[in-house]
Amino acid sequence: MTATADAEAAENGLTPLADYLGSVLRRLRALPPLDLDLTQAYGNVLAEDVVAPHSFPAFDQAAMDGYAARWEDISGGGRGGAYVPVQSGGPGGRTVRLNVVGDLGAASWRPVRLTPGSCFSVAAGAPLPIGAEVVVPVEWTDQGMAAVEIFRVPKRGYGVRRAGEEVSAGALLAPSGTYVSPALVAVLAATGIGHVVVRPSPRVVIVATGDELVDVGRGSQPGQVVDANSHALTAAAAEVGALAYRVGICDDDPEGLRGLLEDQTLNADLIITTGGTGTGPGDMVRRILSRREGSRAGPVTFTDVALYPGTALGFGTVGAEEVPVVCLPGDPGAAMIGFEVLARPAINLLAGAEPVFRPSVRAHLLETLSSPAGLREFRPAHVAERRGGGYTVQPLNGGPFTLSGLAEANGLLVLGERVTTAAAGSTVDVLLLDRRR
Repeated sequence: MTATADAEAAENGLTPLADYLGSVLRRLRALPPLDLDLTQAYGNVLAEDVVAPHSFPAFDQAAMDGYAARWEDISGGGRGGAYVPVQSGGPGGRTVRLNVVGDLGAASWRPVRLTPGSCFSVAAGAPLPIGAEVVVPVEWTDQGMAAVEIFRVPKRGYGVRRAGEEVSAGALLAPSGTYVSPALVAVLAATGIGHVVVRPSPRVVIVATGDELVDVGRGSQPGQVVDANSHALTAAAAEVGALAYRVGICDDDPEGLRGLLEDQTLNADLIITTGGTGTGPGDMVRRILSRREGSRAGPVTFTDVALYPGTALGFGTVGAEEVPVVCLPGDPGAAMIGFEVLARPAINLLAGAEPVFRPSVRAHLLETLSSPAGLREFRPAHVAERRGGGYTVQPLNGGPFTLSGLAEANGLLVLGERVTTAAAGSTVDVLLLDRRR
């Protein structure tokens, strides 16, 4: 954001979005680390570097079913293998015949040694006999049991996995801050790690407020609005990796709201409310949570931010434990944008995840747009890669408030505070929404 944009926002009595986000995120700290069993670590972020205690593979092993042999015996360089003339196949139109002296499975543990002219039948994962330099695939042989004829000669080292060739003992498996994926769980387990220290997934409680709200399962009528927000925000929090809990609807009752939030501080690392952030007569959340007690300001500060849609956002702490609370607008589109801008980065920061913001790209705009002056607009859009490189972005119908547009979008087009018209063909920023389809 430029200094001119900051000045324009200030003239409108609005706080620049970048300044607001910086002030909020500086007040948050990652949750204390927790030692977890490996089976429970998926989806969390490592709080410490993880070093391999053992090599992987732990021993020389067969990478496939076949016959473990010495290279000299099948390449023609040794005297142990018997060569049999055939129409086609091995070197010089010959096959190689070796004696099969035993079978080795994945559970075999006694060390054995190859002698010239011999081989072992091996299963994938079996320890290799001493002296083995190659595993001949079963389909390249006649699959003999006492003796085997080899029709094709692989390269030296084919079908062999050497001890430590993938991971050596003492190697850094993953640095602190790494997301624990299923594949990383496999690597950790394979090298002998059963516990890891992670940042726990934040417990996020979502509360919708308003006398007008009714639960899902019926249509809206005059004076009633179906609560879409708490369901959508619970799903959004879960998508980030939080343990998300939907409390439901809280009426515009001061004591009821205070009591509900106090109760939830025992179960939450972050509370998200939706509705009541404006300055109208029914905006109870702002009136209650920002109320001064004696000479002290309320625990939550509500700020008019240079953001479209949304503008009015709240942040602070509640309860004796000072649990962070994010207050989002009641309009569903504004609530979803507010979550992307404020709540999602807060959850990532609590989880120790980096980066806290979604990735973004620069894209060529396919349609001319107008945008309100002095506000940073986030608009649902469809972004696509161009043949030959780069991206294009198509705004979706209905503007930023439409839920149908948000449901179809794979990106959020961002127009800065100074932009009142963005011409087709110009380059704009787009946040990439990585939600699964």
